[in-house]
Amino acid sequence: MKYKCIIIDDESHAIEGLERYIATLPELEVFKTYHDPVIALREIPKLAKVDLIFLDVDMPTISGLELAKEIRGKTNKLVFTTGHTAYAYEAFESQADAYLLKPYSLGKFVITFNKLFPEPEAVENGLFSIADDENRDYFFVKAKLETTVMVKIRFDDVVFVESKEHNLNIFTLNGKFNTYMTLNDISKTLFLHSQFIQPHRSYIVNQNHIESIEGNSIKMATGKQVTIGDLFRKNFNDFIQLRVIKGAKR
Repeated sequence: MKYKCIIIDDESHAIEGLERYIATLPELEVFKTYHDPVIALREIPKLAKVDLIFLDVDMPTISGLELAKEIRGKTNKLVFTTGHTAYAYEAFESQADAYLLKPYSLGKFVITFNKLFPEPEAVENGLFSIADDENRDYFFVKAKLETTVMVKIRFDDVVFVESKEHNLNIFTLNGKFNTYMTLNDISKTLFLHSQFIQPHRSYIVNQNHIESIEGNSIKMATGKQVTIGDLFRKNFNDFIQLRVIKGAKR
């Protein structure tokens, strides 16, 4: 199923960042974007109802809180995005379904999307997990060659996950597991745990098992070199900047 969304934010980089996150979810697509809240106010009431609107709070001319009152009926779900925690109460008073505090990670974005549009709890595409159980420390996958065998894997043991067409290779500290699944299928479970990040369209890595980073290459604990993709470079660089200890300049 495809979900259509609208983004309203006066900052271009914020829209571009959100579009990069949305690009990682095949079921979500951008219908329209607005930099000017006044234009959004004029146009959205004339449009067909969409599934989701991402709305910045602090904007010139008209705030997101004011705009929400006028367009809330044109979307099934409304998510406020802002860099100010002070707006949280007002956001939910405006019938917001979720609140993303900038800068938010890809993981937090995916968790929010999964909660807004949950899938039935079931064994799907070889993966068994409970999506909303963020405290669970393991998951099960069906072994590719043994369709009746469910393999238990601990999140902390996962080093990285590699997509190969419609197959998935899960590399752990204890070995490699192959299963019929897509990267998008497993990402909905992995991203419930903050240690997982996506540096490339074909890889999800466990930051706890990164050994070194050189240029656009990440070396994992298994020795695997993962290239940082263009689409994910800015988000990965932001992740690194928050974790680099900087000494005094000489």
